[in-house]
Amino acid sequence: MPGWICERGDLNLIDKFKRCDIALHYGVDLVVELPIKYIQSADYFAKGAMEILNELKCDTIVFGSESNDIEFLTLLAQTQINNKEFDKLLRKYVDEGINYPTAVSKVLKEICGKTTNNPNDLLGISYIKEIIKNNYNITPISIKRNSNYNSKDIEGKITSATSIRELLKKGKSIKKYIPSYSYKYLNNVIFIDDYFEFLKYKIISSNDLTIYQGIDENLSNRIKKYINNANSLDELLGFIKTKRYTYNRLKRSMIFILLSITKDYCSNLNLEYIRILGFNKNGKDYLNKIKKDIDIPILTNYNDRYLNKDLNINTIISLNKKIKNKKDFIEKEYKEKPIIIK
Repeated sequence: MPGWICERGDLNLIDKFKRCDIALHYGVDLVVELPIKYIQSADYFAKGAMEILNELKCDTIVFGSESNDIEFLTLLAQTQINNKEFDKLLRKYVDEGINYPTAVSKVLKEICGKTTNNPNDLLGISYIKEIIKNNYNITPISIKRNSNYNSKDIEGKITSATSIRELLKKGKSIKKYIPSYSYKYLNNVIFIDDYFEFLKYKIISSNDLTIYQGIDENLSNRIKKYINNANSLDELLGFIKTKRYTYNRLKRSMIFILLSITKDYCSNLNLEYIRILGFNKNGKDYLNKIKKDIDIPILTNYNDRYLNKDLNINTIISLNKKIKNKKDFIEKEYKEKPIIIK
């Protein structure tokens, strides 16, 4: 489970400990945190997730998929790894200014006559690529995605995360669209939009935006060019959007600037620790069974060596005026113990 940052380029609406509590309440045995440096494009996200699952001796990964066809996704994953033309064609399209996911989709279509541009399929392919490349003993299983998670339209009782966020922004009820236990946490939620004035200040006062993860020179120039004309994050994204950049990449880049997440910080993609957020008796027994075979630190308490960036991010998030007790909010990052469900 990620901390504050979503792979799709948003801030999570509520903190990781509350989301952990929800997961445990609904039957999850063990919840661990995906470190910040992996919250990037699908390949990076999948690398971190699969490395953690492998360290934890998991034998299966289950993920949502629009196609719900593991053989199809495995074929596309194998093509990316094994076909010598793939990287050459991919580089060609990216150099032409096409964004990475679209370029991948085009190359796969050319090479094997099949493709997908659906976000959950693409993430699933990234999971499978990590399994193949690292020879992990993990079996992928998919669950059919029945809705478009980017859609802003309400689609019956099962609707998208985006549509729920839109209702919350408008102050409308979401009670019938989410589980009852989750509902109690979805009040006074925060949005990345709330931080636009801080982001604008950070951009204007920065001499070099390219130090931040996801910011190349071209994107830096576009941000600097339009920042004074923008009065909201949506306006800024509209000004700087080109076919080279997906909205998710742009939104992640804005969060990286806001939270001071640099290329240097993200350069080491080796898994350094596993942070436990919570567990029930099954999870506790499982951890006790496997922990002697895990070579990296398992963190159940705050560790300044590994989690200092998380504390800094929590401090920045606390600047939101919706957060009244800022001291408690900040201290939660290092005082909160793993949630235990007995």
